Amino acid sequence: MNSCLSILSDTLDRKINVLHRIQKYNELQEQAFSSDYVDIDSFDRALEEKEILIQELMKLDQGFETLYERVKEQLALCRQEYKEQIRELQEKITVITELSNSVQVKEARNKKLVEKYFLKQRNNIKQGRQRAKAAYGYQQNMSGTSTSIRTTF
Repeated sequence: MNSCLSILSDTLDRKINVLHRIQKYNELQEQAFSSDYVDIDSFDRALEEKEILIQELMKLDQGFETLYERVKEQLALCRQEYKEQIRELQEKITVITELSNSVQVKEARNKKLVEKYFLKQRNNIKQGRQRAKAAYGYQQNMSGTSTSIRTTF
């Protein structure tokens, strides 16, 4: 039982480590969209790395759940005997919950930054189209005017 609890604890430590790494990539993504020059490549690299970390996190979750299901009855029966290890696991789970919440908040902020950037880009494209349309209309009017001037002479 001690070895199972040790594995559970190690798994939680690894989850904490992965969540810290995800936080760092969230910071990189925020920086990519917070400056005057938006670095799409940096954002994409961070996104790819985060995807790998999320997959790792999911595997850790599955492993933890599988092992916990095997030992939870025995833990319940011997709760007093493993009181200290259970308390440590609970503390780590609390840290993981806090980190997960922090990651979700940062993800939401980054999503808003990205949406703001693309809205701005869309508006720039729209303005460019309007200007091109106006210039084309002006050119058409001017070429029509010059033709009518020539024919009156």
